[in-house]
Amino acid sequence: MEHGFVFGNRVLDVVFLSWGLAQGYKVLVDIFVNKTFKMTTLWGTGGMPSSHSSTVTSLATSIGIVKGFASTDFAISMILAGIVMYDASGIRRAAGQHAGIINRLIEKISSTAVISGIQEEKLKELLGHTPFEVLVGALLGIVVAFLFRSYLI
Repeated sequence: MEHGFVFGNRVLDVVFLSWGLAQGYKVLVDIFVNKTFKMTTLWGTGGMPSSHSSTVTSLATSIGIVKGFASTDFAISMILAGIVMYDASGIRRAAGQHAGIINRLIEKISSTAVISGIQEEKLKELLGHTPFEVLVGALLGIVVAFLFRSYLI
């Protein structure tokens, strides 16, 4: 596994490629569907597909390909992937929903009363993912790792 581009590590090459494909897709949707381009889309969280899921599943799958699917390394990476995907579709998604409610409450309150000390900037609402966005991201990560199997071994 020598001579990868990222720190000489081919697994990291595949992981960054998977992340880039997920984020790149979001940018293309922004440009061609929404007719906008925001640089924040490239680095932002949330949306379809989940780049977090794509990243952790490509990592786990790549480790499985290189070290073996019965290896301790693969087991550790699978557990961590599960935690990340659960967090993306559960906790971060709920935090985004809460941010939306808080933003609407502040809009209602501030339109009827003067509130001092409240930050004018809205809370970021697109934080997490739907389970489907997580699933698509996970499948993307697995597919990318298997497509680059010969590069990894």
